[in-house]
Amino acid sequence: MCSIEVKGKKGGIIMGVMKGGGAGGGERVEKLKSSKMKLWIIRATTSVLLWTCIVQLTALGETWGPRVLKGWPSCFSHQDSSFSVIEDKVPSVPARVLPPKRVYKNNGYLMVSCNGGLNQMRAAICDMVTIARYLNVTLIVPELDKTSFWADPSEFQDIFDVDHFITSLRDEVRILKELPPRLKRRVEMGMVYSMPPISWSDISYYHNQILPLIQRYKVVHLNRTDTRLANNGQPLDIQKLRCRVNFNALRFTSQIEELGKRVIKLLRQNGPFIVLHLRYEMDMLAFSGCTQGCNNEEVEELTRMRYAYPWWKEKIINSDLKRKDAGEIYGGQRRMARLAAAYPRLVRKETLLEPSDLRFFQNHSSQMAALDYLVSLESDIFIPTYDGNMAKVVEGHRRYLGFKQTILLDRRLLVDLIDQYNSGSLSWNEFSDAVKESHESRKGQPTKRLVIPDRPKEEDYFYANPEECLEPSYGQLSST
Repeated sequence: MCSIEVKGKKGGIIMGVMKGGGAGGGERVEKLKSSKMKLWIIRATTSVLLWTCIVQLTALGETWGPRVLKGWPSCFSHQDSSFSVIEDKVPSVPARVLPPKRVYKNNGYLMVSCNGGLNQMRAAICDMVTIARYLNVTLIVPELDKTSFWADPSEFQDIFDVDHFITSLRDEVRILKELPPRLKRRVEMGMVYSMPPISWSDISYYHNQILPLIQRYKVVHLNRTDTRLANNGQPLDIQKLRCRVNFNALRFTSQIEELGKRVIKLLRQNGPFIVLHLRYEMDMLAFSGCTQGCNNEEVEELTRMRYAYPWWKEKIINSDLKRKDAGEIYGGQRRMARLAAAYPRLVRKETLLEPSDLRFFQNHSSQMAALDYLVSLESDIFIPTYDGNMAKVVEGHRRYLGFKQTILLDRRLLVDLIDQYNSGSLSWNEFSDAVKESHESRKGQPTKRLVIPDRPKEEDYFYANPEECLEPSYGQLSST
């Protein structure tokens, strides 16, 4: 048998050689010194014996082998009680169990460029992963929008945990951070088939139209991804995979997650909290055409912005009619001042945190939106004033988390009630009772998605109410 000494020295680990010998050992050593060949043979033999010892000791079992390799002084002494105490004090970190890789014949590679704000891109990523899975292709980590109004230079890995995204979905689809070198060079030379898929398409469209293109060109680039998969009429597996990507695979980076937890902790110190998502931003005002409360200079600036973006189809908008139709309430800082006076505990993340906390998020609107998303998700009540992408995606996520209360404002009714109250037709109590009564059934309760065949823009958005992934069962859902 043998013992091994492990001594740390600068420059590496030195392992002691086997002890042994007999009469005449010194003479043999002297003779060996005279022959480089014999010295080499002894060194090689010693190395072989040492590694044989290690292999044998490792084979003794899980108890002793790992300790020898970690530098324990002897592999034959009984376990000392002091070592047991030390082991008990060291917290065990459970090994992350990865799902097994799905093995399939790869039909090619799918590149996607997302467009829009964070939550529009989030939903698009869920759709593109699902499409890639059912086409049996390899998905390249999606490219985020850097050219729209938000002009955020963030890459996917700046917002989402890209390694978790890849590994958590490996049992469904193969995802790579970039194309293989040969194909990457072709794309860099402009040799790639690029196209926008048709909006609100069934999965059959991708099988029949997109898959043959991928098989022909090996790489296809989808350059627009918003609402490219239908809300309804899809197989259950398709809908469930969209949910899995949204609720499990798309995890924000640790930096965003940690700051989000800090904001939530600060808010929770004073008890339950409400998140009011005002969405009073320049792009929304320009897009909607609602300019009530804006001066002439602001109206002109918003109009110029609307004409600057060709994909905003509606250019001439009557603001008064639009307000009656949509019900958004505007007024800028003047309205905010009145709101803050009525609710003195009103805060924003910019007032809760130090400027240094948000330094890395400046000029990165998508990362800021990720922070808002986390806080909105954890709030006791979430109230969006505008049914944009964030409002819808957060609403759906809160349903998934147990139908957390989300008050969905009936904006058209509110406009009418506000006008009546301002004109004196309604007292405050009458106004208050009417608002409460009209919103009793608009708190994010279980409900069926509204389906309008051939008019997908007017029906309920899948990500606002992914009923296929929710409990209770369909039989308990009410219809709208």
